[in-house]
Amino acid sequence: MKNKKLKLARVEHDLSQAQLADAVGVTRQTIGLIEAGGYNPTLKLCIQICKVLGKTLDELFWEE
Repeated sequence: MKNKKLKLARVEHDLSQAQLADAVGVTRQTIGLIEAGGYNPTLKLCIQICKVLGKTLDELFWEE
């Protein structure tokens, strides 16, 4: 399942995939795969992404 909420939050902060990846210590490909739904990130990585984007886990990763 695509993570459109993550992509939207990243774009709202005017960050590229590479910039977000650098901020959380992963590759750009990892961020791309998370957004495309091809990679299930660890809780630690989810928390790091949330901190950088100023969002909660629910806001970015909770599926309805």
